[in-house]
Amino acid sequence: MKWFPEYNFILASKSPRRQQLLKSLDIDFTVQTKEVEEVYPAGMSKEQVPVFLAELKAQPFIKELADKDLLITADTIVCLGDEILGKPETFQDALEMIQNLSGKEHQVITGVCLTTNQKSKSFSSLTNVVFKKLTLEEIEYYIQAYEPYDKAGAYGIQEWIGAIGITSIEGSFYNVMGLPIQKLYEQIQRF
Repeated sequence: MKWFPEYNFILASKSPRRQQLLKSLDIDFTVQTKEVEEVYPAGMSKEQVPVFLAELKAQPFIKELADKDLLITADTIVCLGDEILGKPETFQDALEMIQNLSGKEHQVITGVCLTTNQKSKSFSSLTNVVFKKLTLEEIEYYIQAYEPYDKAGAYGIQEWIGAIGITSIEGSFYNVMGLPIQKLYEQIQRF
């Protein structure tokens, strides 16, 4: 039984987590990436940013898409209040980010863009996540052991810090990993 229309699915992401999540939908896909400077206009709301960036990541592919190609691009941001936390560049960056998240609720928002050579559709998913009050030793251990420098907000929910530190989650767990696959499944079926 086929769950999806006959597309050649292309995931434009180097993220091993996004690739793993898309595989869980039993979709055959290829991975293609192009470098895009991830810059968004000042003053844009946090809800708009990941959708804008997902659409931006689709732009370099549009002229190359064949008739049956369906491109999937995505971007995930972590927000503490109105502040968007990017990817940490140093140990100190990661330490400060996780210390700021410790004992608080934050939002994870993923924007996804589906693109063919005929049309595109974008959507987003928001998840509320709460960390317990983490000790300095827990934070330092996590950063040293897991090196979360490729992750927005400096953590991966599926890693040790998620297991020991997250006290509640409202919304999609997979969204926090980088791809809201249940919503993606529905959107592809409607596309």
